[in-house]
Amino acid sequence: MTSNCIIEPEDSSRNRIFTHGPVGWPGVPHIEDADYTAVIAATNAQPGFVEDGPTKEITTGFARNTVMGVADKVVGAVKSGDINHFFVIGGCDGAKPGRNYFTEVAEEVPDDGVILTLGCAKYRFNDQEFGDIGGVPRLLDLGQCNDSYSAIQIAVALADAFDCGVNDLPLSLVISWLEQKAVAVLLTLLHLGNRDIRLGPDLPAFVSPAALEILSEKFNLMGVGDAKEDMQQMLKAS
Repeated sequence: MTSNCIIEPEDSSRNRIFTHGPVGWPGVPHIEDADYTAVIAATNAQPGFVEDGPTKEITTGFARNTVMGVADKVVGAVKSGDINHFFVIGGCDGAKPGRNYFTEVAEEVPDDGVILTLGCAKYRFNDQEFGDIGGVPRLLDLGQCNDSYSAIQIAVALADAFDCGVNDLPLSLVISWLEQKAVAVLLTLLHLGNRDIRLGPDLPAFVSPAALEILSEKFNLMGVGDAKEDMQQMLKAS
């Protein structure tokens, strides 16, 4: 565990959980100086699976440098009409009902749409087959919540390539929030002037009716609704 996303572990798990960096928990071994010898030993001590199950490969690692390495293909696909819309679908996930909305939105993305995803919300749909457009995967996994910077830099690079603002791009932001990092990401997006963000499955507690009125007026911030209807609105606005 390397960040604040740790809760008190069960006693039965304490010999298989390690912390590193700024996070720690009483009774949980802490890794110093990037020495993962204890982690490797604990892993090798596990019995493993009795038999192999069905396997599935999930491709990750599409941070900004990787995406910018094929920027010419992406820009070319947009100019040719092969890519008509980008969707940022991601953020923090949780167990509360209603979060299947983000799976449904991803499934509603048309074949000429590309999904940029990050954070644990991606696990709602990143095992599905989305295919590719001219060799560019339609699902680009940028990393975790802390990699939101990559999504911003990609959006800025696309805006520069088309000589427009980020809000002028055929780009829709559908953000799943849960805790303080997601709130920080939202405030960053608002500070950068991003509009038309859909936030859910519920609005954060700090978004009071008065705050929502201001955010809606200035940034057109909105909650999520029905996945099909929201998708039609996003496509119509592009």
